[in-house]
Amino acid sequence: MSAFDSFLQPVLVSREPRIAPYVDRLVDFRRWVLTDVDAQADYTDRYAPPALQTYDRDGNVINRIVANTDYDAQHQETYRRGIIGLPYSEGAPHLVSFAMGYLLSQADISLHCPVTLTGAVAYVLGYHADAALRTKYLHDVTRMDGETKTGGTWATEKHGGSDVGATTTVAVRNGEGFALHGLKWFASNANSGLAVATARPEGAEPGSAGLGLYLVPSHLENGEPNHFVIRRLKDKLGTTGLPTGEIDLQGAEAVEIAAPPQGFKLMMEALEYSRVHNAVGSAGVQRRALREAVQWCKSREAFGGKLIGYPMVQDELLRLQVQFEAGALLAFEASLAFDAALVDAEKRTWLRLSTALAKYLTAEYAIQSCRAALELIGGNGYTSDYPIARIYRDAQVLTVWEGPANIQALELLRLLSPKYDGAAQYEQRVRGILARIPDSLPSLARNLDARLTEDLASITLVLRDRESSTRYARKLLHRLSLSLGYALLCEKAADAEGNELPFLAASRYFEEIEPAKIGAENSLVRQAALRLIEGASEAPITRGTSV
Repeated sequence: MSAFDSFLQPVLVSREPRIAPYVDRLVDFRRWVLTDVDAQADYTDRYAPPALQTYDRDGNVINRIVANTDYDAQHQETYRRGIIGLPYSEGAPHLVSFAMGYLLSQADISLHCPVTLTGAVAYVLGYHADAALRTKYLHDVTRMDGETKTGGTWATEKHGGSDVGATTTVAVRNGEGFALHGLKWFASNANSGLAVATARPEGAEPGSAGLGLYLVPSHLENGEPNHFVIRRLKDKLGTTGLPTGEIDLQGAEAVEIAAPPQGFKLMMEALEYSRVHNAVGSAGVQRRALREAVQWCKSREAFGGKLIGYPMVQDELLRLQVQFEAGALLAFEASLAFDAALVDAEKRTWLRLSTALAKYLTAEYAIQSCRAALELIGGNGYTSDYPIARIYRDAQVLTVWEGPANIQALELLRLLSPKYDGAAQYEQRVRGILARIPDSLPSLARNLDARLTEDLASITLVLRDRESSTRYARKLLHRLSLSLGYALLCEKAADAEGNELPFLAASRYFEEIEPAKIGAENSLVRQAALRLIEGASEAPITRGTSV
């Protein structure tokens, strides 16, 4: 059987057997992404980004975003292939959607972002809306016939940013529905067919407790545009294929999904879904950067030899390799936790905690891996003739999308508090891995046990008072994300009977998070550098010809 990813597939099939029937679809999805989608992404970025047409030739407001036909067609094709619909139409685990997002981001984050938002709207409707709303609207965002209505999540406002509780958008009762008035400052997929938006009903209390959540269609029942204006499209550093706009709600007709105080909580659920996709997308960027770097270094000659033969180059590729493996395992720890939490509410704390750690570290690694790949490729990598320049620009959004590091650190603090008992769940997960490490791998057990001991001491220190919490939360986020990444690599090594490469990868990653003195590195890992790099490398990409 072909693999959609040589590193991840065995792990995911082992931990979630329900993904096995979808492997062939994922293999085909990967082939499509790394040929046709990759070619479209390059074309859209360089020659045909979206444009806003606010008025028609008669002066009527139409709020139409014009994208090139290849982008539009591929956007619908992702849904036709089931990236959102499969969990709803066939009962597939959401892990299939996250795996497709991981693959899609390797070519085009400008497609992965709106797919994620559509999935977030589907999640809200499918699992949290009342039966009437679910019946009326869920099919629109989960259908797989090429007519999917795409989604948006409108929360960010100019004055508030990540502080959603500062929302000033007002919801005015209008018969059985509501009319929304306000400005959503950073709305990605601005031409979505259905969006969920935070707003404060008239008379509701200030802060997040006074927020409701509302469903805003792009068009009214009579086919006329809803009452909002896209003021302009953002001129962005990256993801130029994705239309991100300022949405001026001028009495936009909306349906209430959740009244205060549940509105804010439900929007956070939607954003949490997106954060899992952010993590798998970041891991996908790592995979792409690693692949570009490895293939370049295998083919490029300098100073009388192939680049990949030089020890310094091998060390850099090996660093990218083990960071990718840790990042990918972290991202899919959160993905697996998502499905688990759907059937067992007691697992929600682990979902939220693992998502915060994964979202933070994978985004950091995505940027680092792109920068390293560009440096290895050199001047060519800096040009638009090669894909890494675009992917590097696009990857910058991953650190801020759905909450930057400081927001994830605050989330971590909440989860480690006695109310959620996250510290105990973190310890339980890592000790469970420790118990599985065989006696034949004593260094892994020794290092992980020492790391966990220091993790628990750090948690105690950070939580001792408010000043420590606010000062050290981000450092704790960084430490625990590295530790969990190492623990997951140890788990993979423990399960890899007869294969020493996972042990070597875990050993090298430990040197990454706790550096050895120069010259004291693990010699076995260095000797096996090329085997490690080749062990999880993928075949080079052949560009499609559809654009």
